[in-house]
Amino acid sequence: MNVQIPKAPIRVLIVDDHPVVRAGLTSLLRKETSLKVVGSAHNAEEALALNDHFAVDVMLMDLRMPKTSGIDLLYMLKRLTHPPAVVILSSYKYEEEIYRAVKAGAGGYLSKDASRAEIVAAICAVSAGSKYFPADIAAYINEHESRSSLSPREVEVLTMVARGLTNKEIARVLQISQYTVRNHIEHICAKLDVSDRTEAATVALQQGIIDTAS
Repeated sequence: MNVQIPKAPIRVLIVDDHPVVRAGLTSLLRKETSLKVVGSAHNAEEALALNDHFAVDVMLMDLRMPKTSGIDLLYMLKRLTHPPAVVILSSYKYEEEIYRAVKAGAGGYLSKDASRAEIVAAICAVSAGSKYFPADIAAYINEHESRSSLSPREVEVLTMVARGLTNKEIARVLQISQYTVRNHIEHICAKLDVSDRTEAATVALQQGIIDTAS
């Protein structure tokens, strides 16, 4: 007689800096017998400590956290001998941010209004080594993969555009011709699929491509 050994539940760690979100997700997922919520963390440092203690299978993680961001935490996890799989649960759907998370190792990406069924499906998928991206998120990723990323010089030019510098001023700062600056901006607009420099700067700021505070 063959006795089937029950499959161990997936060990899940919730990482979010908002206590209400952590409590809500914990309550939601503890109803699932296939999952075991082993804890919750309010920042990256606590997440790393709990991951080491509980041998976490899947982290359900927000990207925007104080001090160490979710992107930085993803890279930290990649350096571990046995990193957990990660599903991003975010309030934002900025294309560049999604792409950066995927490149950093996220196996799934959901908005925070996702249903319990979607969250559970994503956790199960990444735990099994698969990916889980809703159609709109997958479209973002595929579109980004199909076009060239901005070069370091283009990011530099676009940052100056966002700060209000004219082509002449940018040319003087970078010690290049205004014609070269104009070409850079034309290439940037083509890559971002926008019509002008103002829209390019707006899109880049929204998607996290540039940061004028730095």
